[in-house]
Amino acid sequence: MHRRRFLGWLGVAGLLGAVPSVVLARPKLSLERSADIQPLELSEAQWRERLSEERYRILREAETEPAGSSPLNHETRAGEYRCAGCDLPLFSSRTKFDSGTGWPSFFDHIEGHLLTELDLVMLIPRTEYHCARCGGHQGHVFEDGPEPTGLRWCNNGLALRFVPA
Repeated sequence: MHRRRFLGWLGVAGLLGAVPSVVLARPKLSLERSADIQPLELSEAQWRERLSEERYRILREAETEPAGSSPLNHETRAGEYRCAGCDLPLFSSRTKFDSGTGWPSFFDHIEGHLLTELDLVMLIPRTEYHCARCGGHQGHVFEDGPEPTGLRWCNNGLALRFVPA
């Protein structure tokens, strides 16, 4: 069992026994895969061949890159941010903003291109999101972003590939 999943189950057990249910609140997102997106399933060996070791750890094992380490933090050109695992467009540069967190952040996403799940690894409920095509871990979404959505899609830079317009 992956260390991250094991820690998640420990977190679930701790939360269920010690945390009031009001703490389990998370952004209310109803995300569904677009009908035109066919899931991409590759073997572990195929993913390792396709991705660098750093990208593999983030996209396939849900690790997090160090804050401030991504050149995409400073990217200001018009274009698309695509999944580094399968090239599915996830965000438009029009929705990018400087959150001050050290990770590329967006206030909205391309509809139908992201899926979410509950993450309890840090014992605090968070909403984790993934690429709708390849399932690659991208980051977490929080309710402290700018208008018009009030959301902050906080993404690992290595999980993205920028394509200028």
